[in-house]
Amino acid sequence: MKNPSILYVASFPPRECGIATFTLDLTSSMDKEFNPEIKSRIMAINDNGTSYYNYPRKVGFQLYESKMEDYLNLAHEINRTREIKLVNIQHEYGLFGGDWGDYILPFLELLKKPVVVTFHTVLPEPDERLLKITQEIADKADAVVVMTKTMAGFLEEIYGVKKNKIFVIPHGIQNIAYPSKSKTKKALGLEGKLVLSSFGMINRDKGYEYAIAALPEVVKKNPKVIYLILGATHPNIRKQEGEIYRNKLKKLVEKLELQEYVKFYDKYMTLQEKVDYLKATDVYISPTLNPLQTSSGTVSDALSCACPVVATPNYYNKDVLDNGRGRFVRFRNSKDITKALNELLSDRKMRKEMQKNAYFYSRHMTWQNVAISYFKVFNRLAKIVPKDQGKLPPVSLSHIRNMTDGFGMIQFAQHTKPDIHSGYCLDDNARILLACSMRYKNKKRPDILKMMEKYCSFVKYSQKENGKFWNFISYKQTFIDDVESEDTFGRTIWVLGYLISQKHIPKHLKEEAKTIFNKAKNWITDLRSFRAISFAIIGLALMEKNETKKQIRDKIIILSDKLVAGYKKQQVISDGIDWRWFEDCLTYSNFKLSEAMFRSHAATGKEEYLEIARESIGFLAKISFENNDYFSPIGQDGWYFRGGKRAYFDQQPEDTSSAVEALAAAFEVSGEEKFKKLAKSAFLWFLGKNHLGQMVYDEATGGCFDGMGKFSLNFNQGAESTISYLLARLTIEDLF
Repeated sequence: MKNPSILYVASFPPRECGIATFTLDLTSSMDKEFNPEIKSRIMAINDNGTSYYNYPRKVGFQLYESKMEDYLNLAHEINRTREIKLVNIQHEYGLFGGDWGDYILPFLELLKKPVVVTFHTVLPEPDERLLKITQEIADKADAVVVMTKTMAGFLEEIYGVKKNKIFVIPHGIQNIAYPSKSKTKKALGLEGKLVLSSFGMINRDKGYEYAIAALPEVVKKNPKVIYLILGATHPNIRKQEGEIYRNKLKKLVEKLELQEYVKFYDKYMTLQEKVDYLKATDVYISPTLNPLQTSSGTVSDALSCACPVVATPNYYNKDVLDNGRGRFVRFRNSKDITKALNELLSDRKMRKEMQKNAYFYSRHMTWQNVAISYFKVFNRLAKIVPKDQGKLPPVSLSHIRNMTDGFGMIQFAQHTKPDIHSGYCLDDNARILLACSMRYKNKKRPDILKMMEKYCSFVKYSQKENGKFWNFISYKQTFIDDVESEDTFGRTIWVLGYLISQKHIPKHLKEEAKTIFNKAKNWITDLRSFRAISFAIIGLALMEKNETKKQIRDKIIILSDKLVAGYKKQQVISDGIDWRWFEDCLTYSNFKLSEAMFRSHAATGKEEYLEIARESIGFLAKISFENNDYFSPIGQDGWYFRGGKRAYFDQQPEDTSSAVEALAAAFEVSGEEKFKKLAKSAFLWFLGKNHLGQMVYDEATGGCFDGMGKFSLNFNQGAESTISYLLARLTIEDLF
């Protein structure tokens, strides 16, 4: 039987149309996340009976907007096609035939599959006929999607659509790394320019004449300005009146003697061209004339490329812009545009801050997040659950390399830029040594080996004469802390244990790891911190597998018995609470304690260790998966103390990674499938299966955001978060 599919009813490239571009981006992102478990199929809408387009293979149906028989026949054909589980209609009133596109109504009436309608426009002042048609479309749909809360409010308050039927999913944007304006300008031949731009299919509603009229006073103050008007004339406008509007704009440019400062790029732009020009843009201008506009892919794309926006206050712009991301100007008012542009261009510091605000505000709008949101709506109606819950992103070391210099991996980042003044941390460099060593198992590339050698040298450099370790090293490569961290010591033993025990590790690195370990080993059994003990047990257990030395096993037992003592102490506290844990609170890296007990059992065969491992990880999993929908690590703002209430925020990637690794180990030791499933579910926290429904891993950079608050992500991509994601990703790859 063929895999289930979603049918998208919309215009589609090569037809030149904003809805076509949207549908291409949406289906591409759905395919990237869920294909082959769910296939995307297209019913392409053609604008009249004589149009012909060379569509790609995924277009399986074609509908001519003015042929009523097409609507009826295709509805029956969809009903007969078993693999089509749901129909998503990308709705714009001008896209379908009839009065306000009412040809869509009999099509909806005949469909027997679940239907989700995405409204690209919701007008706040409909006449009686438009009101009735929109109400009928919403009534016949099983769910409706809009792009802003304002649109949702219109549907509910003006059109009477039930609130539980409406879903707000933002207009998608490309997920690009934070852009370097100067670098992109140089590539485009715009070096030294202050770039203003507007893009989209040209029509009179764009209001470009007011932006052009604003420029003479802007140019006087900023002679390096260039204004790019990007995009072809809308095909329907071109059919009706040719290039009248574009020619009018060109004449205005000549009249104002702005030929040197205004350039037209008359082309239906490719995705890469659009992104490149927006990445080079210092200020984006959206002087649209329609105050009722409720969506805008162009403004969304500008925000995604870190562009402050000067815009008229239509409904969409009021939803996504504020003074921190742009400036509002009155409709048809070139003086306002002049004032706003001069203000932004004269204050570089303010403009830079607005660029950051625009970029980070838009992160929830990336196509990956949009695809996840659409899937949730589709799956609610059609119950299409991919067997793997979506595909895994390819493994990327790009941000790791970005954060690494000639000495080691830098600790913190300002957004994606390494903060060299934060210095270096052994915790990070030891764990990235582990991650690269895991990657090297399947990808024996020279560049990865060089990274391993660098991080191993860092570990060696950090070791004290007495065998313990410095944790923090300044950017000047001097040791800066006097307090010895047991956690750092334990994690380092874990990493050394991996290097010593794995057959794929090159001999010279294995010998280096043994030298460092032998110098440190006498301190291992002195550890008191339960997390440090757990990290060390995991490393020792790896070594015990291949080196059946009594002293290694003895150390494992000494450390494990410390955990057992803590566990039993909590059990004798008679307060009526079923608290199956080692301490009186849950803090960070909790799952590592249970993982250590599984590893101890595997190394020693002691049943008591296995019993405690199962009990404790079951207790922790019950708390962390309490709603049976997604993983929710203990929040660091308050933790979870016995007898109190658990904190949910802020959630850290390190805790999620610990859960993935521990649950994978539980499956490895016990063979119980439930642990394997829970490991995958925990990993999906990084990919949007979390309370925000947002990606925590950034595919554009290969980095990971530093944490998740109640309402937003921490958009810095430091070492620990990025390494944590990578360790979890590699663990899942091995597990499945």
